[in-house]
This record gives sequence, C-alpha cells and structure tokens, in this order.
Amino acid sequence: MGGRQRLRAQQTTELLAVTRFSHEGRGIAQHEGKVVFVDGALPGELAQVRFTSNKGSYLEAVTEQIQQASPERVEPACQYFGTCGGCSLQHMASGAQLAFKEQLLHERLAHAVGVDSYQRLPVISGEVWGYRRKARLAVRWVGKKAKAMVGFREQQSSFITDMESCAVLDPRVAVLLPQLSTLVSSMTAKESLPQIELAVGDQTALGSDCALVFRHLQQLSRGDVDKLKAFGVEHALDIYLQPKGPESVQRLYPEQGEQRLYYELPQFALTLAFHPLDFTQVNAGINRQMLARAIELLDLQPQERVLDLFCGLGNFTLPIARHAAAVVGVEMSDTMVQRGRENAKRNGLANVEFFAADLTKSPEQHAFLQAGFDKVLVDPPRSGAQEVLPALVKLQPKRLVYVSCNPATLARDAGILAGLGYRLEAAGAMDMFPHTSHVEAIAAFVHSGKRR
Repeated sequence: MGGRQRLRAQQTTELLAVTRFSHEGRGIAQHEGKVVFVDGALPGELAQVRFTSNKGSYLEAVTEQIQQASPERVEPACQYFGTCGGCSLQHMASGAQLAFKEQLLHERLAHAVGVDSYQRLPVISGEVWGYRRKARLAVRWVGKKAKAMVGFREQQSSFITDMESCAVLDPRVAVLLPQLSTLVSSMTAKESLPQIELAVGDQTALGSDCALVFRHLQQLSRGDVDKLKAFGVEHALDIYLQPKGPESVQRLYPEQGEQRLYYELPQFALTLAFHPLDFTQVNAGINRQMLARAIELLDLQPQERVLDLFCGLGNFTLPIARHAAAVVGVEMSDTMVQRGRENAKRNGLANVEFFAADLTKSPEQHAFLQAGFDKVLVDPPRSGAQEVLPALVKLQPKRLVYVSCNPATLARDAGILAGLGYRLEAAGAMDMFPHTSHVEAIAAFVHSGKRR
C-alpha cells in the first residue's frame, strides 16, 4: 500500500517527538522517514497527532493531545485559537515567540552575510493583545444556523470561524463582531455580502476613528442601506460600500466631511490621514517604535537629502522631513502619492516631494534618481527591492536603512548589497503581528567601498 493510501486508511493517531520549528511556526517531527509539519506543537514536546495530508515528500498533521509539554507552552487567551486562522502562536509564551522571530531573522542574515558580522539590535515589541487596527473579515450566510458568520477563516479552510470576540483586534472593533453578525443576518442582501474590511485610527477631533467597508455583490435595497446607516450612527462609525473593485468604494455615512481616518505620531508632531483601504501599519505602537529606530539608524543631519522608496502615504517620509533638509518619497501608486502630498501639506512640511514610479522596471531611468542623496530608506513589499538596489548604490548614499516584512528577501538583498559595496551594520526583528509567525525587520547598511 502506497504512502498516500496508508494515510487515507489510517484511523489512529501517532505519538511524535517534535524537535524544531518551521519558519511558519509549525512543529517539525519525523514519521517513517518523512518530515511531518505539526500544527499546534512546540519544539521539545511529545504530541499525539492526527495526519491531515500527504504531500509526497512530507506529511502534515494537527495536534490532538500533548503528552509532554514544552515549558514555553501557555494557555491561549482566545477561545477560538486552534480553529481560527488569524493566529498561530497563542500557545507559545510571548518571550519565546520573540526569540523564535529573532532566530529566524538572524539565521537568514548570517547565511547571507556571515555570522557575527553585524550588530544584533534588540527586538521591537509591545502590546500583544488588542493591537490589530486593520483586518479583512469574511462573511457567509449559513442557512442551517439562520446566522451570518462574521470572522476570520478557519485554519487551512474556506469555512469561517463562528466567533463572538477576538483577542488581537483593536477592542473598538472586536466588540462589534456579534452586532455585525446580527446586522448582516437582518439584511435582504445577507447572501451577497462576502467581506467586511475594518480600519481603525486614533481618536482625534478631526473625525471618526473607525470605519467599516462592506463588500456587496448586488445592489442593496433601501431598507439595507438604512440599516447600515443606522449601524454607523449607533456605533459612531464611518460606513463605506464597495460594489466592485477598490476604485468603486464610496462612503455611505456620514454623507459630509473628509473621507479619512487619522493616526498620530506625537514624537514627530505629525497627524497622518488615510482612507480606510489605504495601506497602513496594523500595529500603531510598533509603528511608532519602528519610526524612532529608523530615524536613529539613518543618523540624519540637518543639511542632508534623503530618498524614501516604497513610501506609501508618507509614514517614514514625513518623520524624516522633521530631521533633514529635503526628502523625496517614491511610491508605485498614484493614489498613495496624492495621499503623501496631502499629508505633507496637512502638516506644513515644504521640504518634501512625492513621485509615482514603478520601482521594478528600469529604475536608473527615473528622474528622481538624478539628484544626489545622502541617505536612503526602503520599505518594499514581500518581494523585496532587488530591482532598484543597483541604481541606488550608484548614488553612493552614506547609509541605507531597509525595513522588511520578509526575512528571506531581506537576506537576499543584504547579499546583493554586500556585492555592491554596502556592509550590513545592524539588524533587528520587530513584532508587528504578535501570536503569528510573521516577522518584520529593520536593517542598516553602510558604504564600505568594498565589492565582493
């Protein structure tokens, strides 16, 4: 009987010794000569597991029972942990989570540039509960339950977790989950509302601090529209409708006023405005610490010119402008460039320019690269910044700070920079998404003049 057939035929569980962690935060064990990835198990544990799939070269399993627990195991704070796919590490002590993320980052970097060749920065961490300010909730009407399910999808499944609360969502929106279920259940369009996007800002005098964007696949009745408006009034929320793509989003309530939320960066005396669908950092506390570290690593001087690539709405650009003579922010989205200009004007900053450019194509042709720059900051997507790095080093900036949401591409790009004459000086992890295996990082590179 082949491996796949044996797995299908297997009705019992197996006791496995978990020896280490995968990059995705799953336990790794061995069974009959194959690697097994075990959800819900920690290194050093003996776990009774149930196999869920055979991928040929490896197996996948879920933990049924822990026979011998790791000292790093804790009781998850959320009752939905293990079912909900929003978190994967709540069973692991927060300190152990940070150590895991640091180890993952530094293993990648050591492989790329050498062990102990750079300073390891202290991990940036903060509140681990109620931190998440943006989320996309799935919605599904379940006729058998006569209920609209609103929440995160289950682990490795298209089903939606039946949840009444969430420990990691900002409390201002977490408390709304039961009411959202009741609201959608009462609507005639309940079967054609697949998604609700949440966005939360800071409480300011400028407007609402929370917004909901309802994706709907058919035109809403007048009754449904009235219910959504009433929900916004009752809970002091901005309500948006999205009948098609992101460009179709329009605010339903309130009808007047700026269609923006706001977040503050008090250490830089800045207030930034954003549309609910704009990219912003989900963890406000970590974002503030990250900005402070970026400014420190850049070692800005009053006379310097700085280039900020993948700048978004100016999250790094505007704090840099408080410390430098001039800053140029470059982003691939025209909409975000307009948002950056709006935020510079809002904060009275005249030493900032924003440009739109595709940073993955012929970067040496971009006009913004013709001017000289003393320092550079890059905050690329998960795919990294390898296309633009050769053009950047031609500018010979004294320092380059790289903010990463993917240690693998950061390590790859660190190797590229080393070959182009830039030495990794310091790097550290950031816990932007506690209780998940997601690792953010920040790294500083200096011009060494030596090419590999």
